[in-house]
Amino acid sequence: MNACVFCRIVAGEAPSTKVYEDDTLCAFLDIRPIAKGHTLVIPKQHAAELGDLDADLGAEIFRTGHRLALAMRGSTLSADGANLVLNDGKAAFQTVAHVHLHVIPRRHGDLFGFAKGFLLRRPHDPAGTAAAITAGLAALDGQSSARDVEGKQ
Repeated sequence: MNACVFCRIVAGEAPSTKVYEDDTLCAFLDIRPIAKGHTLVIPKQHAAELGDLDADLGAEIFRTGHRLALAMRGSTLSADGANLVLNDGKAAFQTVAHVHLHVIPRRHGDLFGFAKGFLLRRPHDPAGTAAAITAGLAALDGQSSARDVEGKQ
């Protein structure tokens, strides 16, 4: 078995609550979230640190993080903003040696709750949270489709 927990998630050998997946990336809820909706975006191909990651794949990770942050704003999570954070290496507090982007929804005035989240880091209804994010992604896809149709008229 692979020692990397994120590679095991990609392979379906470790549990996760996935909110997005394509041929190259996987996004799932953090098991110890700082805030409800805290999601990790990872490349399916193992890359321990940024130096191991293709720059185009890195850009795709951030594009997906951007979409997820927008989905969190448009979902029942009602995020007002997001932190997109990538810790590169142990010196930067990277705890899993597989590149991952944290997408952490934020709300106006959540400073105390956010700080408390760093200490407690407990799951918040993973199934309901994942459903909210995937609904937000579907709404974004619907908006994109509507804009595409309008542009072709």
